[in-house]
Amino acid sequence: MKKIFAILCLSLLSNISSAQAISDKIKAAYNIFTKDSQLKYATTSLIVTDKVTGKVLFAHNENVGLAPASTLKTVTSATALAILGEDYQFKTEILYTGNLSGGILNGNILVKGNGDPSLGSNRFPETKKETILNQVLSAVKALGINRINGDVIVDNAVWDSQNLPEGWVWQDMGNYYGAGTSAVCWGENEFELKFKPSVPGGKVELTEDAFVYPFLKIINELETGAAGTGDKVYGYSAPYAQEVYLRGSYAVNLKKAIRFSLPDPALAMAYELNNALRKNNVAINGYTTTRNLKKENQKYTFEGKNITTIYSPKLIDLVYPFNQNSLNLYGEQMLRAMAAKDGNTIKDGLNVLKDFWGKRDIDKNTLNIGDGSGLSPANRVTAASMIKVLLWATQQSWYNGFLASLPLYNDMKMKSGTIGDVLAYSGYHKNYCFTIMVNNYNGTTSSMRQKMFTLLNSLK
Repeated sequence: MKKIFAILCLSLLSNISSAQAISDKIKAAYNIFTKDSQLKYATTSLIVTDKVTGKVLFAHNENVGLAPASTLKTVTSATALAILGEDYQFKTEILYTGNLSGGILNGNILVKGNGDPSLGSNRFPETKKETILNQVLSAVKALGINRINGDVIVDNAVWDSQNLPEGWVWQDMGNYYGAGTSAVCWGENEFELKFKPSVPGGKVELTEDAFVYPFLKIINELETGAAGTGDKVYGYSAPYAQEVYLRGSYAVNLKKAIRFSLPDPALAMAYELNNALRKNNVAINGYTTTRNLKKENQKYTFEGKNITTIYSPKLIDLVYPFNQNSLNLYGEQMLRAMAAKDGNTIKDGLNVLKDFWGKRDIDKNTLNIGDGSGLSPANRVTAASMIKVLLWATQQSWYNGFLASLPLYNDMKMKSGTIGDVLAYSGYHKNYCFTIMVNNYNGTTSSMRQKMFTLLNSLK
């Protein structure tokens, strides 16, 4: 017994010594890091804990609220997995109204969704536009329908009209990463354009094969940039708008398609389904959305018979591209799904998220956020609270899937966050859990990133 006790004591002393050594190592590296000239006017925050015990090994400014950028996605995805469950699936119902007789439907085709962000996405074989449209077509054909005396109507009025989180900036909203939420998404709520530059300072034209939805008007104000200046193209549009302004420059030697956010993804889905029916010899009138009908003061009923139901991949599978590819849309759709009992609003989704962590020893005031993706520069979160979320996640049944969703940077599993003069990382390495945030640094992002990696190397 004395021998066993002695071994346990030695093991305990060894662990204490190891923890002290890593703490000293991090402290020394952090002191060097904060003296860098790029951080002269910056605010930095770092916290490192033992992943198993939760013991804090180093912390500085861990209770100061900073802009987390996309590291906020770790909080949103963990909350969604906890509240909705890792096997949760979004569903989209295809219905028909009216009477069906002799292959003729005297009614409408209705599309009713609950916010599937992957509908029409190329990220999964089962969610691609062609696959979705073929599923609907097959179901329509199975009913023997060859003529529809009505329209394709997609229901986007089931959610409130506030489809963008408050705090998103104008320069982001019209671009693919600023795509707004929708009860029925389509192709991740973005569209792509191809360009043909001329000479530096000259005009940039759309290529002849560039596809533009017929309900959109592209106002092209782009200039050709000098060789090597790359993509400085920005789209400017508002939710449900019909005009998209293109501003900035496109390098003379650039050969790249640019993606922009769809002002009305539900209308895009209605158009493509209507078009697919026509191409497959199913006659149909037009296409619209319930929001457009409501705007036109037209009465409509959204009850019908089911044609087919489309299910999204499981939530744990959606979390993977959400974190790996930093898909802002997925986070905002998850936020709304968490507020299903409260009307699927962004505001209620935020309240659900904060209430959830408020019951788990996290002060709601440390989660001062306006979105679920981290795109808003007004978000303020403390590193200490983010660590609590990451530590709590390690005890959950879905942890392995959550961990797998985090990208690998610097040989560490961590989510990055980057917006104007903000760079942050949050994740795991070996037996450690960490969050580091830097706000208002100067100089290049690439240089700041390497210096942060050097600091985090103290955990290796």
